[in-house]
Amino acid sequence: MAFVKTYLIPRLIHYFLVLFLGLTAVFVLPRLMPLDPVEEQIAQYQTFGAYIPPEQLEQIINTLRELYGLKGTLLQQYTGFWRRLFTGDFGPSLAQYPTPVSELIASHLPWTIGLLSLTTVFSWIIAVLVGGIAGYYRGRWAEILDDIVMLIRPIPYYIMAIICLIFFGYIIPLFPLGGGMGIGREFSFNLETIRNILLHGTLPALTLIIVGVAWQFQSMKLIVQSVRAEDYVRYAEATGVKKRIIAFRYIIRNAMLPMVTQLGLQFGFIFSGALITEMVFTYPGVGLLLYNAVVKADYNLIMGILVFSVVAVATSILFLDLLYPLVDPRIRYK
Repeated sequence: MAFVKTYLIPRLIHYFLVLFLGLTAVFVLPRLMPLDPVEEQIAQYQTFGAYIPPEQLEQIINTLRELYGLKGTLLQQYTGFWRRLFTGDFGPSLAQYPTPVSELIASHLPWTIGLLSLTTVFSWIIAVLVGGIAGYYRGRWAEILDDIVMLIRPIPYYIMAIICLIFFGYIIPLFPLGGGMGIGREFSFNLETIRNILLHGTLPALTLIIVGVAWQFQSMKLIVQSVRAEDYVRYAEATGVKKRIIAFRYIIRNAMLPMVTQLGLQFGFIFSGALITEMVFTYPGVGLLLYNAVVKADYNLIMGILVFSVVAVATSILFLDLLYPLVDPRIRYK
């Protein structure tokens, strides 16, 4: 019961507060822009040579304002925003009218979830193990590895994506240049389709894993070096406990705790990196959908993806927070 009061409830309150502020920001920020999306849409129609009679212009403007959720006062728009949010109705996509925004996001979401979940888990495990071993077993190889990580760590996701694309797509053409599946191939549950999907997802996944490992490797190494100086580790070494047992059972296991917290803090960057990587590789996830929405000025779709992003990141961080007591038993009994 103490766990619920002192740990669970405060985090749930924090979660709903973050959601409220984040979603309010999604509502407010586009309205602070000097551009009116309705006027931009009308101008776009006229650019393509469409003639709009003056008597129909007002009706079109009112229709577009209703579709964009821009009709009425600011308070009415804000109320309508939350009503649409709770019903999951973000209106139709204007670029792919009349397909609903929620349907488009749902069709692209599995690609992003698959890519993001696998790369996040793999990069975290690799960083924890390699960083932990490099922090405990000091040597020339650990210094060389540290130097390599120092070179990779400042590289943004999109630059790393381009490097992987050039190297593994052109110089050594091992993987497809982009897409989620081969051209003309339909999804079906068979080994050939799964192999094709994995082949197309390798370069985006490799990009995220390389950058993710570089971010977390040095943190794990420094934490391990700090834990190694603890009295219980020195005592275990003095009593002749095997180095392998000390490294994995005493040091890396305890060093994992702050790494779980760090993963929660970095998840927003990892999520944004996944979206950018999808754009580079034309991977059919939410990131590519967002890019196309921005290019085509699809206001409803942009708003829907931003709302989804806020909810997804906040929920993932809450999940990691609730997972932390399973890793650190001390929290459960406070």
